[in-house]
Amino acid sequence: MRHTLILRPGRTKGSTVSDEQTPGEIGDLVAACAAKASSAAPSLAGAADETIDNAIGEMAARLSSSRAKILAANAEDIAAAEESGMSSGLLDRLRITEERLEGMAEQLRLLASVPHPARSAQIGTLDGGLRLVELRRPVGVIGANYEARPNVTVDVASQLVKSRNAGVLRTGSAALRSATALLRHVVAPALSDADLDPDAVQLVPSADRAAAGALVELPDLVPLVILRGSGESTRELGRRAAAVGVRTLAHADGGGVLYYDAKADPEFAADLIRRSLDRLGVCNRLNLLLIHRDVYDTALPGVQAALDAVGVRASLPPHEHPIGYEWALDAERESTVTIAPVEDLRHAARIANKETSGLAAGIVTEDKAAAEEFISAYTGTGVFWNAPTRLLDGFKLLGVPETGINIDRVPGPRGPVTFTDLCLRQYAVLPV
Repeated sequence: MRHTLILRPGRTKGSTVSDEQTPGEIGDLVAACAAKASSAAPSLAGAADETIDNAIGEMAARLSSSRAKILAANAEDIAAAEESGMSSGLLDRLRITEERLEGMAEQLRLLASVPHPARSAQIGTLDGGLRLVELRRPVGVIGANYEARPNVTVDVASQLVKSRNAGVLRTGSAALRSATALLRHVVAPALSDADLDPDAVQLVPSADRAAAGALVELPDLVPLVILRGSGESTRELGRRAAAVGVRTLAHADGGGVLYYDAKADPEFAADLIRRSLDRLGVCNRLNLLLIHRDVYDTALPGVQAALDAVGVRASLPPHEHPIGYEWALDAERESTVTIAPVEDLRHAARIANKETSGLAAGIVTEDKAAAEEFISAYTGTGVFWNAPTRLLDGFKLLGVPETGINIDRVPGPRGPVTFTDLCLRQYAVLPV
């Protein structure tokens, strides 16, 4: 038997009880959530555009009307996390403030206003008096596993609803009270108010890690799972999912790269470095700074001053860690950036391609030809010229929340994944 924290629906808000739960019982709990979502999925699949957008607009309204309950639940999560010794970067990701709550609501209002893609598109005609039409169909039920990011509960839930998919969400113990409050006081009642089935979005009421494994092993109920997190645990979930035929959109690693070119403006570069480190516990922050060898010695003092200004230390050669080591995942040393000299931009692009996750890389330079060459050489998900990799974000780039950032090097949705990606393509051959 293992000792597991279970959040029981219907108890006092934010309360938890300790139960003895076996992995099999946790699996049954996840399967029950998936079955509820599956039963409710047709409510979304057949809904009118206006109905869907009304539900999302109501979520935004309820973030404001229920703010006291949400902030109280989050305060409990923060207190427990501080007691457990959570790092400052992870605490920042966990915390919901008044300002962030309003930001979440504004994103929902914008999402509700975004036009829906056409459900069908005429492709052409075929011999025999036939026409070819491409149809967009929802997946059905999509899972999502994420850690201490309570805002992701609303981000993912709203994207699922906008794409007419039901969902099963699973988060860890750090954010479970906040996520439960968001589902109970925002998502479910907003669906109900729009005459949609509130069971369409489920939250697994357990903090046990076995729940994540169970979520990726339900191919008949949850054929696609979004994996948000970083590190080996996310990669392992992807492997488990693949073994049973469940597809994943996974984001296991991150870390932004910046190449400081020989023709960079030092003051602009320093400002760009500071803007790239406004938050440390996020995947698209500056992680690795590569400086052209010709200006390394002269640029380093200004770089050090920029890092000092935001309370970040430099890891300088010789390094005792891989050059692409992701500092955001290191609770003890997250306020760190790796710095290394490189021969030229091709050397920088090669390191970014081979030694890092491939999430994002940028060049700071006044030389247009150099920027274009770097953009051509870097094969990762997002590439930037005189701009911070922090912009690799669904809302900042596309104006809608994201379900995650996919960095796979295969066809399919890549970069910020939004509601437009969460569909299946179906060909229909019809009479003219």
